Amino acid sequence: MDSKIRTGIYGGSFNPIHNGHIAIADKILSLAGLDEVWFVVSPHNPLKQADGLLDDSKRLHMTRVALKGHARLAASDCEFALPRPSYMWNTLRHLSQEWPERVFTLLIGADNWMVFDRWAHHEDIIANYDIAIYPREGCTIDTAQLPPNVRLMDTGLYNVSSTMVRDMIKRGEDVSALIPTSIVAMAEQWYR
Repeated sequence: MDSKIRTGIYGGSFNPIHNGHIAIADKILSLAGLDEVWFVVSPHNPLKQADGLLDDSKRLHMTRVALKGHARLAASDCEFALPRPSYMWNTLRHLSQEWPERVFTLLIGADNWMVFDRWAHHEDIIANYDIAIYPREGCTIDTAQLPPNVRLMDTGLYNVSSTMVRDMIKRGEDVSALIPTSIVAMAEQWYR
């Protein structure tokens, strides 16, 4: 029996983290048989524009505060010290070297899986790591075409996005149902 700690890697800008992110991680914990999920706060996603991206340390702080009380979820700043832009292959290799007692599973949305062939070293990621895909609205995944170590998880759909949260804050609308209450005041201050 493998005694390694099964750790999910959930990368993103978390600009800001919202309840959908946390609910997805909670579901994948059990569906994929993981011991924990690390929210890897990315300094810059190569496939996204950096415009409107809140300072790295503020996004990391909000993510840490939001995850307090979730014993098996943690925020990670491991990409902050890695070369930029952040490529998940570099992150996974770095983590595997730093934490040899862990086995890592990549958590990605169906939207990202649909452009996975554009990711740096995507073949290497598939060859070396399990991947858990969560559904996204408007993204259909043919599970019969997935590699054996890539699985679509039945997490349900969460129709909330960080962009929606930021836009609502800018309009002065209440976001307390969309993000953890512990970060509402921070988010309102930083995104207004």
